[in-house]
Amino acid sequence: MSALAGDWQPRPDWAGILAEQGAENATLVILDQREGREGRWVVNPERAAERLSPASTFKVPHALFALDAGVVEDEFEVIPWDGQERDVPAWNQDQTLRSALRYSTVWVFQRLAEQIGAERERAYLSEIGYGNATLGDDVESFWLDGSLRVTAIEQVDFLERLYAMALPFAEADQRLVKDIMINEAGRDWILRAKSGWDGQIGWWVGWVERSGGPVFFALNLDTPRRLADLPKREAITRAVLHRLEALPAPQ
Repeated sequence: MSALAGDWQPRPDWAGILAEQGAENATLVILDQREGREGRWVVNPERAAERLSPASTFKVPHALFALDAGVVEDEFEVIPWDGQERDVPAWNQDQTLRSALRYSTVWVFQRLAEQIGAERERAYLSEIGYGNATLGDDVESFWLDGSLRVTAIEQVDFLERLYAMALPFAEADQRLVKDIMINEAGRDWILRAKSGWDGQIGWWVGWVERSGGPVFFALNLDTPRRLADLPKREAITRAVLHRLEALPAPQ
């Protein structure tokens, strides 16, 4: 997939939603595959083609790597806490793959990366064509330290392949990762998503499943106000998804 395929249509009308949230430096990519509503839309196409650190959004492909490599068996295997107190209270306990994705537990994926090893990590990155597929010097931080970089359009491409179970992994593993990505669901829709933040760039990526087809999204934005900027990720994306009727209107 090219960095800026010609069929991505700019949506300047959505820029107002970003402006309302004070997100001047941001991009949002939407791929709507619902029957009769198909479209490929982007706010700020130049930034959508810029490769940035994926931060914790990489936990989605990383979970697939760990399952394929056999360093974690399933979503029930307990990953013992090392007893080291960390800033996020939810991290200070034993974890499973499901809880590690939900709480974005960094130490779990650092341990899994060490067990997978640099050679296999590089092979997996190359095999799925994830961003620049670059590991850098530290197998425990390459998705956080700027070595690995991916565009918003490439994020959507990866998610589209995961949705279709078209990645080079066992179908059961892809189904499992899709299951642990569920954020919320209604009678006729499911939202699967993952956030990310490296201290400078915030992400929210995923898709909404509807009966007519999926709607994929990838947003990234600068976070000069750090934690105060993080709620903007979901607020902006949800506002656009509501406008597209991909998510039901808020009550």
